Amino acid sequence: MTRQLISSGSPFEEQIAYSRAVVQGPFVFVAGTTGFNYETMTIAEGVAQQAEQCLRNIDGALRKAGSSLADVVRVTYVLPNGQDFEACWPVLRKYFGEVRPAAMMISAQLLDPRMKIEIEVTAMKQSA
Repeated sequence: MTRQLISSGSPFEEQIAYSRAVVQGPFVFVAGTTGFNYETMTIAEGVAQQAEQCLRNIDGALRKAGSSLADVVRVTYVLPNGQDFEACWPVLRKYFGEVRPAAMMISAQLLDPRMKIEIEVTAMKQSA
């Protein structure tokens, strides 16, 4: 079974020695992804805007892997302030309203204080 590594071009991947996503068989494992825009290396202030950018970043990784957000079967949300989670719900419904993956939310400190949310997903390619 071949293993494919997917990069977003983020400098964090090389610095910390990880891949944005790993494809193994029919599964795509996307690493915890924050709201940084990797083209500009900027991050929005609001948690909902960061959630939107997280999901755009994840969508890009999944597409490189031959998958999509529609294939997501599990999602984990990590927020330093759990009270911010509800502000993200409209964004999450926009992307996962029909998909409805198994989900978990954890409140924990993130590496950079500007980060208000980090999202990790596992997808299973529908063609598998």
